[in-house]
Amino acid sequence: MRALVFLGAVLAVLGAATARAAPSETRPRQRIFRYVDTSRTIVLPHGKTEPRPVTTEFWYPPARDGSGPFPLVVFGHGFASTPWWYRRLLRAWAKAGYVVAAPIFPLGNERAPGGPDESDIVNQPRDMSFVITRVLAASASAKSQLSGLVDPEKVAVAGQSDGAETAFATAFESPFYDDRVRAALVLSGAILGPHRYAEHTGVPLLAVQGTADKTNPPIYAHNLFHAVGRPKFLLLLHGAGHLPPYTVPGPTLDTVEQVTIAFLDHYLGDGSLGAIGNAARSLPSAALTSDP
Repeated sequence: MRALVFLGAVLAVLGAATARAAPSETRPRQRIFRYVDTSRTIVLPHGKTEPRPVTTEFWYPPARDGSGPFPLVVFGHGFASTPWWYRRLLRAWAKAGYVVAAPIFPLGNERAPGGPDESDIVNQPRDMSFVITRVLAASASAKSQLSGLVDPEKVAVAGQSDGAETAFATAFESPFYDDRVRAALVLSGAILGPHRYAEHTGVPLLAVQGTADKTNPPIYAHNLFHAVGRPKFLLLLHGAGHLPPYTVPGPTLDTVEQVTIAFLDHYLGDGSLGAIGNAARSLPSAALTSDP
């Protein structure tokens, strides 16, 4: 009898463990790759130089048998932050079926040697292009852990604040733009260089901007929106600030998730154009301007 009781207890424990493990199969997976761009260097606080580290955090879509390849979204974090600050948004994209690669900008992150240096932003568009190159090469290699994971024809860039300027430059600005980019998400961003640098590359744009943002005033979002050609969308979040719409759980972040996913689904997948507007209407304080 004691043996049967013990066996029953073991099965109960195993059953509970299985029940807890099952939901993880629907959660995005995460990894970190320590990339180094040996063609460029950074200067450390005491004048020493070293090859430019571009450590990249990845969120993968949940495991699905026979699925993939997936579209790629390369995300740039804001000044003096890290991709982890935006994990809820990045996980939502991954759960929706996107591989998210988020480089940690070597001199722009919160733990940069000697403290964050915002002047290094001019080097960040090449960090994004470097990550695109590394990820596509790894996906094309049968020996890579990323083998077959990414569709090379479906690449988007995204970012918030200084990372949004970086993404905008990578998609639209000379001499930075990367012709592999097929869509751009600019969250509280601006044109990185002079206005004349912006080009009509034909890349679909979704700009998102809080009207109460004092760090990146709304005029910057309006300027970049008007600087490029269609298709383009501008989502204004009335009363929203600079960082919370992309990091703090609640109705605003939920709407940002829904609108950005609908935009990516339409321009990198088979989602409907109308879904973008429908997602924006889920938040009464949001207003969408579109020129598809």
